[in-house]
Amino acid sequence: MSRIRLRRNYTDIRFELTPILDVFLFLLTFFMYSIAFMVRVDLVPMELRKFHGSTPARPAAAATVSVDLDGKLYLDLEPVELGELSTRLLEFKAVEPDLVVYLALASGTGAIDRAPILQDAWDVLSSTGLKVSVVGRPKTKPSAGIAPAPAERVEDLVKPAVLQDPAPIATP
Repeated sequence: MSRIRLRRNYTDIRFELTPILDVFLFLLTFFMYSIAFMVRVDLVPMELRKFHGSTPARPAAAATVSVDLDGKLYLDLEPVELGELSTRLLEFKAVEPDLVVYLALASGTGAIDRAPILQDAWDVLSSTGLKVSVVGRPKTKPSAGIAPAPAERVEDLVKPAVLQDPAPIATP
């Protein structure tokens, strides 16, 4: 009996990328949607219980003293003179002992120098015994590659005195 040998055609193993990419895209969209629709626990809307023996929370008492571009003082949006600033704040302090005073300066260049007004207001506020804080916008840092303004460079603020050489003496 003779044996018949069958020839088998061996095909190369092929990895199809399409199903793998489909799975990756499915997982990507799943996680994107799950993050987009995720509800944070601290933001869950809920009704809080009402208690009969409680007192409502109230914000801390604060007063704002502001100086506008023309050098006028305001106490909580009402114009005030520097002399009556301390008496008005002491009246507020009698009602609210833990009063905090915020001192604000309007941004921009005014017609007059507001530094003496600000210093006088600070002097009056510090004599009242209240907690005083100066408020303003945070200073932005210049991005890389941009030179700072001339007034912000140390070389412009402190310039050493340049000694000039006297006229050269002629030698015979």
